[in-house]
Amino acid sequence: MRTLESSVAGFMDRFLLPVDKIWQPADFLPDSREEGFTDKIYRIQEEAKELDSDFWVILIGDMITEEALPSYESWLMDVEGIDQHEANGWSKWVRHWSGEENRHGDLLNKYLYLSGRVDMKRVEQSTHYLINDGFDPGTDRDPYKNFVYTAFQELATYISHKRVGELASRKGNHLLGRICKTIAGDEMRHHLAYRSFVHEIFKVDPSQMMLAFADMMKKKIVMPAFMLKEFDGSRRIFEEFSVAAQRIGVYTSLDYVDILRKLVSHWDLEHMSDLTAEAERARDYLMNLPDRLTRIAQRIKLPESQYQFQWVMANGMQ
Repeated sequence: MRTLESSVAGFMDRFLLPVDKIWQPADFLPDSREEGFTDKIYRIQEEAKELDSDFWVILIGDMITEEALPSYESWLMDVEGIDQHEANGWSKWVRHWSGEENRHGDLLNKYLYLSGRVDMKRVEQSTHYLINDGFDPGTDRDPYKNFVYTAFQELATYISHKRVGELASRKGNHLLGRICKTIAGDEMRHHLAYRSFVHEIFKVDPSQMMLAFADMMKKKIVMPAFMLKEFDGSRRIFEEFSVAAQRIGVYTSLDYVDILRKLVSHWDLEHMSDLTAEAERARDYLMNLPDRLTRIAQRIKLPESQYQFQWVMANGMQ
């Protein structure tokens, strides 16, 4: 981490945008100071009626995931090599990354509030529970494992936001389509950053980086909202949320495998040299894993019954 810290400023210039150059939630939503504000709200609510319950469940889950940002920032700040007290380059990266991520939850939250399709108090309660329960991706304080996780997860989030936006646009909701597409663009930039961090680590410590990558894939990459609960805290509902996402094709088991393939290819594991015997075995495991996971994913059958989430209101009515 100390070796790479000298490059952090360059990473920030390459992958993050200055506050005065980047979009803000207010760029997308009606301005309450202007005439016609209520007409614009009415249009948002009319367009929202064209989207079905599964769609709203996924959009809400994506928003709750983004709103749990305090958990992710505090987790990253505790990684070895990131010193928030001395404010080193890594802690500066985390804070600036958090500033960009914070806009995502803000924008989706405000849109959902205006849509008239959501019981916002119940959504807020689920968000509250998710933050209360914390976040443990199984990385400990190991920067290698943490950067594997973030490289993987940022790409997964990109896929989800992008496809939700495509679904909205096909239903004629071009505002929401543009919102989700824009958020997805941020997630891709962040994915490229964390992917680059791992790439640089492979150059200086290939065996330990390989072992960390293999360890994370053996544990499986858990989604940030895996502790998601119903609004009353009565039960965890991430599995039901995941089923809904697969049912409408927003994020599937095959997407998980495809992300793994992309990372294995980009980091060029096949041609990596100077590995210890243990790291060679880890590399073999990683190279063979996508095909094995594909076979498993192809056998998965979704349950026929659909869980009734308590967040969504039918056409604006309870």
